[in-house]
Amino acid sequence: MTTFATPMETGTQNRRLAAEPGGVCLGDGRVRFRVWAPYCRRVAVEIVHPERASRELRPAPSGYFVGTTRGEAGLRYFYVLDGERHRPDPASRALPEGVHGPSEVVDTGGFAWTDAGWRGMPLRDMVIYELHVGTFTPEGTFEAVIPRLERLRDFGVTAVELMPVASFPGARNWGYDGVGPFAPQRTYGGPVGLQRLVDACHAHGLAVILDVVYNHLGPEGNYLAEFGPYFTDRYETPWGQAINYDGEASRDVRDFIIANALYWIREYHIDSLRLDAIHGIFDQSPVHILRELNEAVQRLARRLGRIVPVVAESDLNDRRVIDPVRKGGYGLAGQWSDDFHHCVHTLLTGERNGYYADFGSPKQLAKAYTDGFVYDGQRSAFRGHAHGTPTRDVPPDRFVVCAQNHDQVGNRARGERLVSLVDFDGLKLAATAVLLSPYVPLLFMGEEYGERAPFLFFTDFGDPTLREAASRGRREEFAAFGWTGEVPDPQDPASFSRSKLSWSLRTEYPHHWLSEYYRTLLALRRQHPVLGVGGRRRVQARNLDDHTLAVFRRSQDGTAAFGVLHFAAEGRVVRLRVPPGPWRRLVDTSEARFGGLGATSPALLPALRGGWAEIELADHGAVVYLREATAAATVKQSTPEILPSESAARSAA
Repeated sequence: MTTFATPMETGTQNRRLAAEPGGVCLGDGRVRFRVWAPYCRRVAVEIVHPERASRELRPAPSGYFVGTTRGEAGLRYFYVLDGERHRPDPASRALPEGVHGPSEVVDTGGFAWTDAGWRGMPLRDMVIYELHVGTFTPEGTFEAVIPRLERLRDFGVTAVELMPVASFPGARNWGYDGVGPFAPQRTYGGPVGLQRLVDACHAHGLAVILDVVYNHLGPEGNYLAEFGPYFTDRYETPWGQAINYDGEASRDVRDFIIANALYWIREYHIDSLRLDAIHGIFDQSPVHILRELNEAVQRLARRLGRIVPVVAESDLNDRRVIDPVRKGGYGLAGQWSDDFHHCVHTLLTGERNGYYADFGSPKQLAKAYTDGFVYDGQRSAFRGHAHGTPTRDVPPDRFVVCAQNHDQVGNRARGERLVSLVDFDGLKLAATAVLLSPYVPLLFMGEEYGERAPFLFFTDFGDPTLREAASRGRREEFAAFGWTGEVPDPQDPASFSRSKLSWSLRTEYPHHWLSEYYRTLLALRRQHPVLGVGGRRRVQARNLDDHTLAVFRRSQDGTAAFGVLHFAAEGRVVRLRVPPGPWRRLVDTSEARFGGLGATSPALLPALRGGWAEIELADHGAVVYLREATAAATVKQSTPEILPSESAARSAA
């Protein structure tokens, strides 16, 4: 074989990839290959398109192999390890024939971006809409999402969160079985499809968050372990081998993962990264990989003049994730708060199985509003030990909250959404609970109109052993929890097709009423900043009884708002004291425009003057009141708190 020439010194914008841990770069009609393969004695590249050729790569320091040949975008190739095994590039930019097929050279710099003026968005300004590309539309592609963007923007969404798009086996997957970390999924539309979607989002004023998986890789098409020590057996994850962040040769693995994060931001203009399940990322290094990754992202963001928040999903309730580095933290912009979801879900459904065993009290939801984490050091019955750290002093814009997301829906045996567990009044109550909070809200696709299709777990493994393991494992997982009902087979194509959204429901009743309620709440958040992401000390919450909660919000200019949430299936009248008014009722779940039996016009909603007031609440009802800053200025004695209900006052006396 012929050894490649010295690496080129000139080329297009892709030349900068030469300094990265792997992948290819283009320039002047040549392709430069670079791969980390310390487990191999020899590495060759075999070109299979547009013509067949085989060339030996030359060894470079630290276990790398490099070389250059003539070629253009569209060239397809394998690496040949030790003269025997044909494998796709660990840093493939495209896998057009699937995860077992050849890698393709892609000129990501050739896309004609139109978002030159776009600078990103801070986390606090986001109303996040999480979607799965494959089930969001009938077509299941990046391109098919684009016509829906205008509706999402007009509805009040400001950020679209894409579940993982890195290449996975087959055509159907949640994305968490990805094995091509740099290659957008071919069945979604590949690299150009993703670039077109991001560019269109920016044209509509929408930020794009990408869900990335840095705790493991999927089981099929995962060839990285043949190249080098990408994984470790020192730790275990529930999903596959843990990534080697602190063992031998881990420096190159860390560089590979960090390069991936920077790649999405630089080449695809992604605005934010959501790091999946960081409790499965293990690192005992002096500088944790999460801190190092975030610092690298922020350096790139500064160079590009953009805002790029990094957000984590974690069930650790560990404030180090979001604490600044000067306080010993990792410095991430935010993290998902499972505690908030669990509080709302258990109060609405009464479920107490699994981790829901730790929740179910309205007092916990009150704490979630004011403190962030509910479990901040006390014992968790589900876990069997103390759990969490206090976060009452942490700014609310560090937390993302929701009533539904892909995990909480899809990890149920039958993938039921909340619409299958509670009535439409309960759905409106859940929306109020999330959008009245001082945190960053997240909606799961279809939630806003009460989508009835389940979101099932689905896979498309080609390996017969994995196919059987996926089907059997799903059944056994739920049988272990005493589940005796049907568990849809993840390998059955029907599990995927059943999970697609039914967009026609938006205009049908009662779905239209629910959609109008979400739209109204989101508009009120925009119109009245006191209802948006706010300061920790300007939020108070008080339990009025075993089913009812009052949440008070105020802003620096004196504007104030409060909501009453009633988590019982029977309506009631609560009597409580509120600060001096006037208080205007902004929204009530029982209004006729939202499918209720109450007022037919917002103008007919009763106002309050402060002091003792009686508020009528429907079944699973909620109301929100507002006092303008100008009104507050005329009140001699104003107080920044909701006073006890009459029953609580009598008890105290």
